[in-house]
Amino acid sequence: MEKLVNEIVAINHAWKVACELFGHDSPLSTSSQDLKTCLQVRLLRSYAPEQVYLIEDKKAEGERLYSLCLREPIGTRLYAEHLPIRIAQKVLTDKELVQFKNV
Repeated sequence: MEKLVNEIVAINHAWKVACELFGHDSPLSTSSQDLKTCLQVRLLRSYAPEQVYLIEDKKAEGERLYSLCLREPIGTRLYAEHLPIRIAQKVLTDKELVQFKNV
């Protein structure tokens, strides 16, 4: 699980840099975002709700986001980045969304 969380964090940073350098619609930006989503889905399907769960980030500005909250910190990390709710609704089933939000 730790390796997967570290990969998600690294890809998220790479996505942000790609967006700054090449724009949000560049192939590198979109593929980085897609890879981050795939890794987050794998994390949830493998470890939720026992070790990670979804919770809406009420402090997020703009688009509604889920935080992938870790039940036990990995280093100083308490979550595995954000997942836009609109994307979560596309890639996860309704049953999974309910299950993964089981706090």
